[in-house]
Amino acid sequence: MAVFNRAYLTVTEAVRERLGGPYFADPAAVAELDVVFAGRYLLAVAADAAGREPPACWRPLFELRAHAGVHPLQFALAGMNAHIQHDLPLAVLDTCGRLGCGPEDVEDDYHRVNGVLAEVEAAVREQLLGAHGLPEPAAPLAHLLGAWSVDAAREAAWSAVRALWELRRVPCAAHAFAAALDGSVGLLGRALLLPLGLHHGLHEGLDEGLDDGLDDDPATGTAAGRLPEARNRPVVGHVDASTADSTGAGGRSARADQAQLECSGLPSA
Repeated sequence: MAVFNRAYLTVTEAVRERLGGPYFADPAAVAELDVVFAGRYLLAVAADAAGREPPACWRPLFELRAHAGVHPLQFALAGMNAHIQHDLPLAVLDTCGRLGCGPEDVEDDYHRVNGVLAEVEAAVREQLLGAHGLPEPAAPLAHLLGAWSVDAAREAAWSAVRALWELRRVPCAAHAFAAALDGSVGLLGRALLLPLGLHHGLHEGLDEGLDDGLDDDPATGTAAGRLPEARNRPVVGHVDASTADSTGAGGRSARADQAQLECSGLPSA
């Protein structure tokens, strides 16, 4: 979590630096979106700290955060994946609801953030991989990390914004779409965190950088190459099988939890 947290702090500071100048057309709206957006990450952290399961998109990162076979850059990209492809569309809708506008009113500034994120992503990759890249045995890791990009993630997120905006008057469809988005982003996050057993020896000196104002998570005792056991914790937004409707796959209703949707502009059941 420390790896993603530091990258996210860097992004937030970079956006803040541009709020006082001409970079954004509506700095106040960007600031509002930034705060609402961050709130979704903090809700996931709070859920985990309280012993509850965070949204599906965040679970892989929380479950594998201390796995010795996962490279630090995998943690950073998995966090970006969850936050951008799931949290961002819902945060945009919430911001539109608060400001009384539509997605088209914030679209230009949304895309202006892409340049800021591209710079940060490049810096994170360089810091965590080192100036000389990866040695030959790490080719599978290089292939895995090369399959994800912040530009593609934000384009997908904006498509989700448009879809959810059109579905806002059809609550059942909106809930189903949001639940499917949560699950699919979680699946991609788990793939990004595939333990490759290459963690040790590829990033000497990283611990010193990560300790700069951040504490690493305590070790969980999970052996390299072995996935941690699933924790038996209440799921945020869990629906009891006796109350689940017929649309819920595996006993789970398409209804998301109130905490997850309270800022999204989507009505709760």
